[in-house]
Amino acid sequence: MKKSNLLTISFVLMISLIISCSKTDLALPTLNSTVATAPKVVVSPTPMSVIDPYAAIKLSFGTNIDPLNLLNYANQAVPNYINKDNTGNNIITNAKASLGRVLFYDKNLSTTNTISCSSCHKQNFAFSDTSLTSAGVEVGQTVRHSMRLINARFATESKFFWNERATSLEQQTTMPIQDHLEMGFSGVNGRGNMASLLAKLSKINYYNELFKFVYGDTVITEARMQESLAQFVRSIQSFDSKYDVGRVQVRNDNDPFPNFTAIENTGKNLYMTPPVFNTNGIRIAGGLGCNSCHNAPEFDIDPNSRNNGVIGVIGSNDIELNDTRAPSLRDLLKTDGSINSRMMHNGVFNNLAAVLAHYNNIPNNPRNNNLDGKLRINNATQQLNLTTEERDAVIAFMKTLSGTLVYTDKKWATPFINQ
Repeated sequence: MKKSNLLTISFVLMISLIISCSKTDLALPTLNSTVATAPKVVVSPTPMSVIDPYAAIKLSFGTNIDPLNLLNYANQAVPNYINKDNTGNNIITNAKASLGRVLFYDKNLSTTNTISCSSCHKQNFAFSDTSLTSAGVEVGQTVRHSMRLINARFATESKFFWNERATSLEQQTTMPIQDHLEMGFSGVNGRGNMASLLAKLSKINYYNELFKFVYGDTVITEARMQESLAQFVRSIQSFDSKYDVGRVQVRNDNDPFPNFTAIENTGKNLYMTPPVFNTNGIRIAGGLGCNSCHNAPEFDIDPNSRNNGVIGVIGSNDIELNDTRAPSLRDLLKTDGSINSRMMHNGVFNNLAAVLAHYNNIPNNPRNNNLDGKLRINNATQQLNLTTEERDAVIAFMKTLSGTLVYTDKKWATPFINQ
Protein backbone atom coordinates (compact mmCIF):
# COMPACT_ATOMS: atom_id res chain seq x y z
CA MET A 1 0.00 0.00 0.00
CA LYS A 2 1.14 3.40 -0.79
CA LYS A 3 2.49 5.56 1.97
CA SER A 4 -0.12 8.25 1.21
CA ASN A 5 -3.00 5.84 1.68
CA LEU A 6 -1.66 4.76 5.07
CA LEU A 7 -1.56 8.33 6.23
CA THR A 8 -5.13 8.91 5.12
CA ILE A 9 -6.43 5.85 6.96
CA SER A 10 -4.57 6.82 10.14
CA PHE A 11 -5.98 10.33 10.02
CA VAL A 12 -9.57 8.99 9.67
CA LEU A 13 -9.11 6.63 12.60
CA MET A 14 -7.80 9.42 14.81
CA ILE A 15 -10.76 11.68 13.96
CA SER A 16 -13.20 8.84 14.81
CA LEU A 17 -11.54 8.31 18.15
CA ILE A 18 -11.78 12.00 19.03
CA ILE A 19 -15.49 12.08 18.10
CA SER A 20 -16.15 8.96 20.18
CA CYS A 21 -14.44 10.40 23.25
CA SER A 22 -16.34 13.67 22.91
CA LYS A 23 -19.67 11.83 22.90
CA THR A 24 -18.68 9.96 26.01
CA ASP A 25 -17.75 13.19 27.79
CA LEU A 26 -21.09 14.70 26.89
CA ALA A 27 -22.86 11.80 28.58
CA LEU A 28 -21.12 12.54 31.91
CA PRO A 29 -23.02 14.76 34.40
CA THR A 30 -21.95 18.32 34.94
CA LEU A 31 -21.47 19.85 38.40
CA ASN A 32 -24.99 21.20 38.31
CA SER A 33 -26.61 17.94 37.27
CA THR A 34 -28.89 15.98 39.59
CA VAL A 35 -27.36 12.56 40.11
CA ALA A 36 -29.01 9.55 41.76
CA THR A 37 -26.55 8.17 44.33
CA ALA A 38 -26.57 5.18 46.62
CA PRO A 39 -27.75 5.89 50.21
CA LYS A 40 -24.96 6.75 52.59
CA VAL A 41 -24.07 4.23 55.28
CA VAL A 42 -23.62 5.97 58.69
CA VAL A 43 -20.86 4.34 60.70
CA SER A 44 -21.22 5.00 64.45
CA PRO A 45 -18.02 5.65 66.37
CA THR A 46 -16.92 2.89 68.69
CA PRO A 47 -18.70 3.66 72.04
CA MET A 48 -16.45 4.68 74.96
CA SER A 49 -16.71 2.70 78.18
CA VAL A 50 -19.27 4.14 80.64
CA ILE A 51 -17.46 5.52 83.69
CA ASP A 52 -18.94 4.26 86.97
CA PRO A 53 -19.10 7.23 89.40
CA TYR A 54 -19.18 4.80 92.36
CA ALA A 55 -16.44 2.38 91.32
CA ALA A 56 -14.22 3.10 94.33
CA ILE A 57 -17.18 2.92 96.71
CA LYS A 58 -18.08 -0.53 95.38
CA LEU A 59 -14.46 -1.66 95.60
CA SER A 60 -14.09 -0.66 99.26
CA PHE A 61 -17.60 -1.32 100.60
CA GLY A 62 -19.20 -3.84 98.26
CA THR A 63 -22.94 -3.78 98.84
CA ASN A 64 -22.60 -2.30 102.34
CA ILE A 65 -23.02 1.18 100.87
CA ASP A 66 -25.10 1.58 97.73
CA PRO A 67 -25.53 5.27 96.83
CA LEU A 68 -28.62 4.39 94.81
CA ASN A 69 -30.24 2.47 97.67
CA LEU A 70 -29.07 3.89 101.00
CA LEU A 71 -29.93 2.42 104.37
CA ASN A 72 -32.48 4.23 106.51
CA TYR A 73 -31.01 6.74 108.92
CA ALA A 74 -33.35 9.67 108.33
CA ASN A 75 -36.72 8.11 109.02
CA GLN A 76 -36.23 5.67 111.86
CA ALA A 77 -39.23 5.18 114.13
CA VAL A 78 -39.04 7.08 117.41
CA PRO A 79 -41.63 6.41 120.16
CA ASN A 80 -44.12 9.23 120.63
CA TYR A 81 -43.23 9.46 124.33
CA ILE A 82 -39.67 10.54 123.43
CA ASN A 83 -39.55 14.33 123.42
CA LYS A 84 -35.91 15.37 123.79
CA ASP A 85 -33.80 16.00 120.71
CA ASN A 86 -30.52 17.93 120.38
CA THR A 87 -30.31 17.64 116.58
CA GLY A 88 -30.60 21.39 116.00
CA ASN A 89 -30.12 22.36 112.35
CA ASN A 90 -28.09 19.27 111.42
CA ILE A 91 -31.05 17.16 110.32
CA ILE A 92 -30.15 13.54 109.62
CA THR A 93 -30.10 12.50 105.96
CA ASN A 94 -29.33 9.05 104.60
CA ALA A 95 -26.47 10.38 102.46
CA LYS A 96 -24.61 12.34 105.13
CA ALA A 97 -25.11 9.66 107.80
CA SER A 98 -23.71 7.09 105.35
CA LEU A 99 -20.64 9.26 104.84
CA GLY A 100 -20.41 9.62 108.62
CA ARG A 101 -20.49 5.85 108.96
CA VAL A 102 -17.44 5.54 106.68
CA LEU A 103 -15.58 8.25 108.60
CA PHE A 104 -16.49 6.62 111.93
CA TYR A 105 -14.93 3.28 110.93
CA ASP A 106 -12.00 4.53 108.84
CA LYS A 107 -8.54 4.03 110.35
CA ASN A 108 -7.16 6.51 107.83
CA LEU A 109 -8.37 9.19 110.24
CA SER A 110 -5.43 8.39 112.51
CA THR A 111 -1.79 9.23 111.83
CA THR A 112 -0.77 5.56 111.88
CA ASN A 113 -3.81 4.15 110.03
CA THR A 114 -4.50 1.94 113.06
CA ILE A 115 -7.23 3.74 115.06
CA SER A 116 -10.74 4.79 114.13
CA CYS A 117 -13.64 6.18 116.17
CA SER A 118 -14.94 2.61 116.33
CA SER A 119 -11.74 1.46 118.06
CA CYS A 120 -12.98 3.16 121.24
CA HIS A 121 -16.73 2.86 120.56
CA LYS A 122 -17.53 -0.73 119.60
CA GLN A 123 -20.98 -1.69 118.36
CA ASN A 124 -21.08 -5.01 120.23
CA PHE A 125 -20.60 -3.14 123.53
CA ALA A 126 -23.20 -0.42 122.92
CA PHE A 127 -20.51 1.73 121.30
CA SER A 128 -18.29 1.73 124.37
CA ASP A 129 -15.03 -0.04 125.22
CA THR A 130 -14.46 -2.88 127.66
CA SER A 131 -10.95 -1.60 128.38
CA LEU A 132 -10.48 0.84 131.23
CA THR A 133 -8.76 3.23 128.81
CA SER A 134 -8.80 2.92 125.05
CA ALA A 135 -5.72 2.48 122.89
CA GLY A 136 -4.58 5.39 120.75
CA VAL A 137 -1.77 5.85 118.24
CA GLU A 138 1.83 5.01 119.13
CA VAL A 139 0.96 3.47 122.54
CA GLY A 140 -1.18 6.45 123.51
CA GLN A 141 -4.10 5.88 125.87
CA THR A 142 -7.27 7.85 126.48
CA VAL A 143 -7.33 9.84 129.71
CA ARG A 144 -10.90 8.77 130.57
CA HIS A 145 -13.01 5.69 129.98
CA SER A 146 -14.78 5.74 126.59
CA MET A 147 -18.40 6.85 126.88
CA ARG A 148 -21.26 4.85 125.36
CA LEU A 149 -22.89 6.51 122.34
CA ILE A 150 -26.43 5.15 122.68
CA ASN A 151 -29.23 7.70 122.05
CA ALA A 152 -26.85 10.67 122.09
CA ARG A 153 -29.48 12.57 120.11
CA PHE A 154 -32.27 12.14 122.63
CA ALA A 155 -31.04 14.32 125.47
CA THR A 156 -31.49 17.81 126.79
CA GLU A 157 -27.77 18.16 127.34
CA SER A 158 -26.09 19.37 124.17
CA LYS A 159 -22.50 19.36 125.51
CA PHE A 160 -20.24 16.33 125.11
CA PHE A 161 -17.33 14.51 126.77
CA TRP A 162 -17.40 13.69 130.46
CA ASN A 163 -16.23 17.21 131.35
CA GLU A 164 -18.49 18.86 128.71
CA ARG A 165 -15.55 20.49 126.94
CA ALA A 166 -17.31 20.21 123.56
CA THR A 167 -20.24 22.56 123.15
CA SER A 168 -21.92 20.34 120.55
CA LEU A 169 -21.75 16.86 119.13
CA GLU A 170 -20.48 18.36 115.89
CA GLN A 171 -17.50 19.90 117.67
CA GLN A 172 -16.88 16.71 119.63
CA THR A 173 -16.56 14.46 116.58
CA THR A 174 -13.20 15.78 115.35
CA MET A 175 -11.58 16.50 118.72
CA PRO A 176 -10.35 12.88 119.24
CA ILE A 177 -8.88 12.99 115.72
CA GLN A 178 -6.76 15.96 116.77
CA ASP A 179 -5.86 14.53 120.18
CA HIS A 180 -2.16 13.62 120.39
CA LEU A 181 -2.83 10.46 122.45
CA GLU A 182 -5.87 9.24 120.55
CA MET A 183 -5.84 9.59 116.76
CA GLY A 184 -2.78 11.77 116.57
CA PHE A 185 -3.42 14.68 114.18
CA SER A 186 -2.30 17.15 116.85
CA GLY A 187 0.33 19.07 114.92
CA VAL A 188 2.68 18.34 117.83
CA ASN A 189 6.09 16.64 117.73
CA GLY A 190 6.19 16.46 113.97
CA ARG A 191 2.74 15.01 113.53
CA GLY A 192 0.30 16.33 110.99
CA ASN A 193 -2.67 18.51 111.85
CA MET A 194 -6.23 18.71 110.54
CA ALA A 195 -5.03 20.23 107.28
CA SER A 196 -2.73 17.24 106.86
CA LEU A 197 -5.65 14.87 107.37
CA LEU A 198 -7.84 16.70 104.86
CA ALA A 199 -5.07 16.47 102.27
CA LYS A 200 -4.66 12.77 103.05
CA LEU A 201 -8.36 12.00 102.65
CA SER A 202 -8.56 13.97 99.39
CA LYS A 203 -6.23 11.41 97.82
CA ILE A 204 -8.51 8.50 98.69
CA ASN A 205 -10.78 7.63 95.76
CA TYR A 206 -13.83 6.55 97.75
CA TYR A 207 -13.87 9.90 99.59
CA ASN A 208 -13.81 11.79 96.31
CA GLU A 209 -16.83 9.77 95.18
CA LEU A 210 -18.64 10.04 98.52
CA PHE A 211 -18.18 13.77 98.95
CA LYS A 212 -19.19 14.31 95.32
CA PHE A 213 -22.31 12.21 95.93
CA VAL A 214 -23.22 13.92 99.23
CA TYR A 215 -22.12 17.51 98.68
CA GLY A 216 -21.91 17.85 94.90
CA ASP A 217 -18.14 18.30 94.81
CA THR A 218 -15.02 16.58 96.11
CA VAL A 219 -14.02 19.27 98.62
CA ILE A 220 -13.33 17.75 102.06
CA THR A 221 -13.53 20.11 105.03
CA GLU A 222 -13.58 19.66 108.77
CA ALA A 223 -17.07 21.19 108.95
CA ARG A 224 -18.39 18.62 106.46
CA MET A 225 -16.73 15.81 108.41
CA GLN A 226 -18.29 17.08 111.65
CA GLU A 227 -21.71 17.36 110.08
CA SER A 228 -21.65 13.81 108.71
CA LEU A 229 -20.07 12.16 111.76
CA ALA A 230 -22.60 13.84 114.07
CA GLN A 231 -25.46 12.61 111.90
CA PHE A 232 -24.20 9.04 112.08
CA VAL A 233 -23.74 9.17 115.87
CA ARG A 234 -27.19 10.70 116.37
CA SER A 235 -28.68 7.94 114.24
CA ILE A 236 -27.55 5.28 116.76
CA GLN A 237 -30.74 4.67 118.72
CA SER A 238 -32.20 1.99 120.97
CA PHE A 239 -35.95 1.78 121.58
CA ASP A 240 -36.65 -1.96 121.44
CA SER A 241 -36.17 -2.73 125.15
CA LYS A 242 -38.56 -4.41 127.57
CA TYR A 243 -39.07 -0.97 129.08
CA ASP A 244 -40.28 0.39 125.72
CA VAL A 245 -42.68 -2.52 125.26
CA GLY A 246 -44.24 -1.66 128.60
CA ARG A 247 -44.09 2.12 128.33
CA VAL A 248 -46.20 2.25 125.19
CA GLN A 249 -49.01 0.45 127.03
CA VAL A 250 -49.40 2.91 129.93
CA ARG A 251 -50.12 6.58 130.48
CA ASN A 252 -46.82 7.41 132.18
CA ASP A 253 -43.85 5.89 133.98
CA ASN A 254 -45.63 5.79 137.31
CA ASP A 255 -48.19 3.25 136.11
CA PRO A 256 -47.33 -0.45 136.58
CA PHE A 257 -46.02 -1.89 133.34
CA PRO A 258 -48.12 -4.93 132.35
CA ASN A 259 -45.13 -6.78 130.87
CA PHE A 260 -42.93 -6.29 133.97
CA THR A 261 -42.41 -8.78 136.76
CA ALA A 262 -43.26 -7.67 140.30
CA ILE A 263 -39.61 -7.04 141.12
CA GLU A 264 -39.12 -4.99 137.93
CA ASN A 265 -42.11 -2.79 138.77
CA THR A 266 -40.81 -2.39 142.32
CA GLY A 267 -37.43 -1.36 140.97
CA LYS A 268 -39.09 1.12 138.60
CA ASN A 269 -40.98 2.71 141.49
CA LEU A 270 -37.80 3.00 143.55
CA TYR A 271 -36.04 4.60 140.56
CA MET A 272 -38.84 7.11 139.86
CA THR A 273 -39.86 8.08 143.42
CA PRO A 274 -37.94 10.82 145.26
CA PRO A 275 -36.46 9.86 148.64
CA VAL A 276 -37.44 11.40 151.96
CA PHE A 277 -34.49 12.27 154.20
CA ASN A 278 -34.18 13.28 157.81
CA THR A 279 -32.06 16.24 158.81
CA ASN A 280 -28.95 14.07 158.86
CA GLY A 281 -29.33 13.05 155.21
CA ILE A 282 -30.57 9.55 156.00
CA ARG A 283 -33.45 8.21 153.90
CA ILE A 284 -36.46 7.38 156.01
CA ALA A 285 -39.09 6.90 153.25
CA GLY A 286 -39.72 7.12 149.52
CA GLY A 287 -37.62 5.81 146.70
CA LEU A 288 -34.08 6.48 145.50
CA GLY A 289 -34.70 9.50 143.28
CA CYS A 290 -32.55 8.29 140.37
CA ASN A 291 -35.01 9.91 137.95
CA SER A 292 -34.13 13.41 139.15
CA CYS A 293 -30.72 13.14 137.44
CA HIS A 294 -31.41 10.50 134.76
CA ASN A 295 -34.88 11.41 133.63
CA ALA A 296 -37.14 8.81 131.98
CA PRO A 297 -38.02 7.92 129.29
CA GLU A 298 -34.77 9.06 127.67
CA PHE A 299 -32.74 8.39 130.85
CA ASP A 300 -30.38 11.20 129.88
CA ILE A 301 -28.41 13.33 132.32
CA ASP A 302 -29.82 16.58 133.72
CA PRO A 303 -27.74 19.38 132.11
CA ASN A 304 -27.61 21.17 135.45
CA SER A 305 -26.05 18.22 137.24
CA ARG A 306 -22.76 18.65 139.02
CA ASN A 307 -20.51 15.73 139.89
CA ASN A 308 -21.82 12.61 141.61
CA GLY A 309 -19.01 12.12 144.10
CA VAL A 310 -16.82 10.11 141.71
CA ILE A 311 -13.87 12.45 141.30
CA GLY A 312 -10.91 10.11 140.82
CA VAL A 313 -8.46 10.22 137.91
CA ILE A 314 -7.26 7.06 136.18
CA GLY A 315 -3.71 6.20 137.23
CA SER A 316 -3.34 9.22 139.51
CA ASN A 317 -4.09 10.52 142.98
CA ASP A 318 -5.39 13.77 141.47
CA ILE A 319 -9.07 14.64 141.44
CA GLU A 320 -11.41 15.98 138.76
CA LEU A 321 -14.46 17.94 139.87
CA ASN A 322 -15.96 18.86 136.49
CA ASP A 323 -16.85 15.44 135.11
CA THR A 324 -20.58 16.04 135.15
CA ARG A 325 -21.71 14.59 131.80
CA ALA A 326 -23.07 11.04 131.54
CA PRO A 327 -24.55 8.97 128.71
CA SER A 328 -28.10 7.67 128.70
CA LEU A 329 -28.61 4.74 131.06
CA ARG A 330 -30.13 2.77 128.20
CA ASP A 331 -28.05 -0.27 127.24
CA LEU A 332 -25.80 0.14 130.23
CA LEU A 333 -26.29 -3.63 130.39
CA LYS A 334 -27.06 -6.28 127.83
CA THR A 335 -30.37 -8.10 128.09
CA ASP A 336 -28.66 -10.97 129.90
CA GLY A 337 -27.59 -8.56 132.64
CA SER A 338 -23.89 -8.41 131.75
CA ILE A 339 -22.38 -4.95 131.57
CA ASN A 340 -21.25 -3.48 128.26
CA SER A 341 -18.29 -1.72 129.83
CA ARG A 342 -17.04 -0.28 133.09
CA MET A 343 -18.96 2.67 134.50
CA MET A 344 -18.12 6.31 135.34
CA HIS A 345 -15.50 8.50 133.65
CA ASN A 346 -12.70 6.64 135.44
CA GLY A 347 -14.25 3.18 135.02
CA VAL A 348 -14.16 2.69 138.77
CA PHE A 349 -17.22 0.39 138.87
CA ASN A 350 -17.69 -2.85 136.94
CA ASN A 351 -21.17 -3.83 138.18
CA LEU A 352 -24.41 -2.12 139.16
CA ALA A 353 -24.23 -3.33 142.75
CA ALA A 354 -21.04 -1.26 143.16
CA VAL A 355 -22.74 1.78 141.60
CA LEU A 356 -25.68 1.52 143.98
CA ALA A 357 -23.31 1.08 146.92
CA HIS A 358 -21.71 4.40 145.96
CA TYR A 359 -25.06 6.22 145.87
CA ASN A 360 -26.14 4.46 149.04
CA ASN A 361 -23.45 6.32 150.95
CA ILE A 362 -21.91 9.22 149.01
CA PRO A 363 -18.32 9.89 150.14
CA ASN A 364 -18.00 13.17 152.04
CA ASN A 365 -14.79 14.41 150.48
CA PRO A 366 -13.84 17.91 151.74
CA ARG A 367 -12.02 18.58 148.46
CA ASN A 368 -15.20 18.09 146.45
CA ASN A 369 -16.80 21.51 146.22
CA ASN A 370 -18.82 20.62 143.13
CA LEU A 371 -20.98 17.75 144.44
CA ASP A 372 -24.51 17.84 143.04
CA GLY A 373 -26.90 19.50 145.45
CA LYS A 374 -29.39 16.62 145.17
CA LEU A 375 -26.80 14.35 146.81
CA ARG A 376 -26.27 16.63 149.81
CA ILE A 377 -28.82 17.21 152.53
CA ASN A 378 -28.19 19.85 155.21
CA ASN A 379 -24.45 19.77 154.53
CA ALA A 380 -24.41 15.99 154.85
CA THR A 381 -24.03 13.59 151.91
CA GLN A 382 -27.00 11.30 151.30
CA GLN A 383 -27.40 7.87 152.86
CA LEU A 384 -30.08 5.79 151.17
CA ASN A 385 -30.14 2.85 153.61
CA LEU A 386 -30.73 0.47 150.73
CA THR A 387 -31.87 -3.01 151.58
CA THR A 388 -30.72 -6.02 149.60
CA GLU A 389 -34.23 -6.40 148.19
CA GLU A 390 -34.30 -2.77 147.05
CA ARG A 391 -30.90 -3.08 145.43
CA ASP A 392 -31.93 -6.22 143.53
CA ALA A 393 -35.18 -4.60 142.42
CA VAL A 394 -33.44 -1.53 140.99
CA ILE A 395 -30.94 -3.73 139.15
CA ALA A 396 -33.81 -5.77 137.73
CA PHE A 397 -35.40 -2.57 136.44
CA MET A 398 -32.13 -1.36 134.92
CA LYS A 399 -31.94 -4.56 132.87
CA THR A 400 -35.25 -3.65 131.20
CA LEU A 401 -33.61 -0.61 129.56
CA SER A 402 -31.57 -2.77 127.19
CA GLY A 403 -32.48 -3.53 123.59
CA THR A 404 -30.98 -5.92 121.06
CA LEU A 405 -31.11 -4.30 117.61
CA VAL A 406 -28.38 -1.73 118.26
CA TYR A 407 -25.77 -4.50 118.55
CA THR A 408 -26.54 -6.12 115.21
CA ASP A 409 -28.09 -3.61 112.80
CA LYS A 410 -25.82 -3.38 109.75
CA LYS A 411 -26.40 0.36 109.26
CA TRP A 412 -24.28 0.94 112.38
CA ALA A 413 -21.67 -1.70 111.54
CA THR A 414 -18.45 -1.20 109.63
CA PRO A 415 -19.03 -0.63 105.92
CA PHE A 416 -15.52 -1.81 104.94
CA ILE A 417 -15.48 -5.26 103.36
CA ASN A 418 -11.88 -5.88 104.40
CA GLN A 419 -12.26 -5.08 108.11
